[in-house]
Amino acid sequence: MSSADSSFADSIPSAVRVTVVGIGADGWAGLAPTAREVVRGAAVLFGADRQLALVPERIDGQPVGGRRVSWPSPLLPALPRLLAGHAGTGAQAGQGELCVLASGDPMFFGIGTTLVRLLGAHRVRVLPHPSSLSLACARLGWAVDDVDVVSAVGRPLAQVQAALAPRRRLLVLSSDRATPVEFATLLVGRGYGESLLTVLDRLGGPDEAYQSAPASAWVEAGARAWVRAPAAVEHPGGAASAVPPGSAVSQGSVVPQVPLREPADLNVVAVEPVPTPSAPHRSRTPGLPDDAFEHDGQITRREIRAVTLARLGPVPGELLWDVGSGSGSIAIEWMRTHGTCRAIAIEPRAERADRIRRNATALGVPALRIVPGRAPEALAGLPAPDAVFIGGGLTTPGLLDACWAALGGRGRLVANAVTLESEALLVSWHARLGGDLVRLSVSRAAPIGGFTGWRPARPVTQWTVWPAAHRSVDPSKM
Repeated sequence: MSSADSSFADSIPSAVRVTVVGIGADGWAGLAPTAREVVRGAAVLFGADRQLALVPERIDGQPVGGRRVSWPSPLLPALPRLLAGHAGTGAQAGQGELCVLASGDPMFFGIGTTLVRLLGAHRVRVLPHPSSLSLACARLGWAVDDVDVVSAVGRPLAQVQAALAPRRRLLVLSSDRATPVEFATLLVGRGYGESLLTVLDRLGGPDEAYQSAPASAWVEAGARAWVRAPAAVEHPGGAASAVPPGSAVSQGSVVPQVPLREPADLNVVAVEPVPTPSAPHRSRTPGLPDDAFEHDGQITRREIRAVTLARLGPVPGELLWDVGSGSGSIAIEWMRTHGTCRAIAIEPRAERADRIRRNATALGVPALRIVPGRAPEALAGLPAPDAVFIGGGLTTPGLLDACWAALGGRGRLVANAVTLESEALLVSWHARLGGDLVRLSVSRAAPIGGFTGWRPARPVTQWTVWPAAHRSVDPSKM
């Protein structure tokens, strides 16, 4: 059972419960009897304007629900105040409960998850409706368990970069009608311009529609005036569609030459990416090519980076400190391993911090937190890490001590050294704390006159230590 945000939960009378009702584009007609009963009897009905408009004000002369409250924008900062302010409206007097309308499945990138986090699962009841994912997959004939999903609602679309993979089906939950062309532009830039991109509008509603064309065609259409009248064929459900569900078109054959219409605000985008031969390969396994990153030479090189990430051992949900981040390559690849992995890049140079931000966006992890400043001072107040990587500034007085203390006797610390001075420091700490101390060297084939020989790169000394094995050690007394 999910625990609550205690500070917020305590501000709401304990007797108050919230029911979250999922509603589709078909509105009241699509609600199950239990959901209708909850909405009818609600003391307060919360929702977006679009969702509230789907519920009639009166049925058979009787009002449907009590007071209606439209969500402000942005919602999240205002949510605690709104719920607390209406907590006593009728609910405590036995005149109904607080009801929140949500699109589709409230627990699928929806407000249901936020409310459970704030109040606790025991105070939130969820009545789901089919999600946009299940509806889209039903229309396309895709297996739900074989589709990756990225939400662009309130989130940067750039995160989709990490999810792009050849032939791996992907569904993007759009923020608005501009998202499809923005996504198509991103696909073209990544070398996926000929991928068939399908936009599904108003899923589940009476005016549901679908359009499909190569990503490059969507970019071209977005640069021109949109066709306002739909030029499409009909599918058995009656909705206008350029791609009838289950048709050969949706399976990747010839796309009919029909004008593309401007998408509706309520849409999702589906694609099965097909790369051009020149499209860059971007695996989520650590060890991206060095040229995948913008850098000034301050970068943990590909082979060393792969070993370093293996020693750091990313686990879903964990937080990494990347101290002396340089290009951000370690933090970025840590986050790419799983969508819930988090990282903080600490970098003193402003131009490098800007470069890290661009790299994070280009490689699909725009949520990377960048802290400008020099460690150890810049570490103060940061959330406790699960793992720490030190790639720069190792000999700064107090840096290793601060990183060791931040781990609080858990997690792991990995430090790389390329100079004799920083290597000597690692040798000293290793002598006292143990762990693994290794030297890594990489040589690349290079021409020597008319022949080929090995050109060695600078060796890297790497120390890995697990504080849990040394809980009683105080580094300041070593």
